[in-house]
Amino acid sequence: MTSSTLFTDAMALVRTDGGDGSDDGDVASFTGALNEHWTIGPKVHGGAMLALCANAARTAVAGDGTAPKIQPVAVSASYLWAPDPGAMQLVTRIRKRGRRVSLVDVELNQGERTAVRAVVTLSEPEHQAPPLLSFNPVVPLMTPEPPPGLEPIGPGHPMEHIVHLAHGCDIRPALTTLGPRSDGGPPVIEMWVRPKGAAPDVLFALLCGDVSAPVTYAVNRMGWAPTVQLTAYLRAMPADGWLRVICSCVQIGQDWFDEDHTVVDCEGRIVVQTRQLAMVPDR
Repeated sequence: MTSSTLFTDAMALVRTDGGDGSDDGDVASFTGALNEHWTIGPKVHGGAMLALCANAARTAVAGDGTAPKIQPVAVSASYLWAPDPGAMQLVTRIRKRGRRVSLVDVELNQGERTAVRAVVTLSEPEHQAPPLLSFNPVVPLMTPEPPPGLEPIGPGHPMEHIVHLAHGCDIRPALTTLGPRSDGGPPVIEMWVRPKGAAPDVLFALLCGDVSAPVTYAVNRMGWAPTVQLTAYLRAMPADGWLRVICSCVQIGQDWFDEDHTVVDCEGRIVVQTRQLAMVPDR
């Protein structure tokens, strides 16, 4: 039987500690699974693990209530090792239950090893009202939908055998932005992304905060670039449509590099911002 490619299935959790969200217990345990469709190369994608941690934290605080108002407005994740696709165990501990802000620690484990430790801040994201101030770098550069002829990652695409996320997402990178810039400026990678078979939700928007190829492509370092720490901010609820992603950086060192993602929905709102620290691939 073929494994599901739906993002909603990838984010599914089953509570295993017997709690139903109605008691005052601060610790909860869940099982989930990220299959081979949510990998980069052979290893599970960091953004998918971050989104799963965010979902566990939200579920632990909100219980089994549908469409909770609280959302993971900030997620700070440290990556200890890269797990293989398969079953995951998640343990949450609620550190604060507040009227407006709650805080949850999350461990994502596989077997006896912890792969991700995350701290998740939960609250209500921004409402539909326009921001008091916004400098949106995406809207001037990218149209709400991918330009005609921009191919999705799939059969025949140069990233087909690396970005297995393309089984569950429609990912359309602008290949002209992947390499060094002709003007010698910093890398700015552009791509359009949306899930297959569903509208983008909060968790998918968080995944998109780690969806780009490494900015080290700009200096011809194209190997595995493991993320060590990633912090994501949810700024607004995404509208139904394409998500536009710009990935950039400030500095690529000999050993370490930073990478920033800005994710904008089809209505032009910033929905997610992320920054990560990662290791420069070998030559």
